[in-house]
Amino acid sequence: MSNISLRRIRRTSVGMLCYSALLICTLAACGDAGNKEGAKVLIKFPHVTAPGTPKGRAADRFRDLVHERLGDRVTVEVYPSGQLMNDDDSIDALAFGEVQMIAVSLSKFDRLTKKFQIFDLPFMFQDLSAVERFQESPSGDALLSAMTESGLTGVAFWHNGMKQFSGPEPMTTPDAADGLKFRIMESDVLQAQILQVGGNPQKMAYGEVYQALQTGAVDAQENTWSNIYSSKFYEVQDYITQSNHGYLGYLVLVNTKFWSSIPDDVRAELRSILVETSDWANAQAAEINQDALEKIKASGRTEVVALTPEQIKQWQDIMRPVWDQFEDSIGSDVIAAAQQVPR
Repeated sequence: MSNISLRRIRRTSVGMLCYSALLICTLAACGDAGNKEGAKVLIKFPHVTAPGTPKGRAADRFRDLVHERLGDRVTVEVYPSGQLMNDDDSIDALAFGEVQMIAVSLSKFDRLTKKFQIFDLPFMFQDLSAVERFQESPSGDALLSAMTESGLTGVAFWHNGMKQFSGPEPMTTPDAADGLKFRIMESDVLQAQILQVGGNPQKMAYGEVYQALQTGAVDAQENTWSNIYSSKFYEVQDYITQSNHGYLGYLVLVNTKFWSSIPDDVRAELRSILVETSDWANAQAAEINQDALEKIKASGRTEVVALTPEQIKQWQDIMRPVWDQFEDSIGSDVIAAAQQVPR
């Protein structure tokens, strides 16, 4: 069966169970191709953001360090800006051995596990430091193996930043969102979040957002400063509300069979490089987003609106029921662990 056919099966409602079965059954056949002892390892690494974003810089840094330390034993090919495929297709491609590494938004894994919904809960984390403390905790670290039974292994968390709302008017209070069409990622939590404030959520691929905002197919969106700047969303949005209401980060994933087939010494060095890359990239994330914010302000193309503590409290109060809505699927223990992270 062709890869295109497999993807079509995944996208039909009646084919979801078939897709899951095919995913698990096919992994064993695809995972260790081309990685016999002494063979050169090729890692194709697609992603959807621009090279200058936190994820884009991290992917390039990983590639460069691999070249420096492993020479011709490992080649990493990075495909940014959705050149090769979108996020949804990259998960399928990783499962079926077409690519070897991806870094996909944590919101994208609902069909494989609900655990990562913790990162989409509104106002769960105050800032990137709080996110990082949770990810480094035992509960956060355990999430890396949440999809091992599906043949996919997490090897790192990479930050992008905290999310802001943009739209045709300042969203200083939740009632300003009422009736607006919001582009969101493929996430049930984000859908519930927008419904909670009276908005109309529209799930849409990242590469389609600029045109949708430009033409009025959607009115508003949520994203980080770095993404808003690199994708020029600020050019087609009158206002950006500095809400810091959510977190956008990525899970770096490998095919479990492929990863285990790499020679031990090479895999150990790749792990070391991933740790170094992640530390470097995550330390830069806040700086990259702050720089993007300043450039957006300097452009004069949109107005950035700050929220008072009282206004933030209104947003927190109206969105808090979303936590209760997803407590059973995420796990009360995971939510409790995230809440216990020092603020």
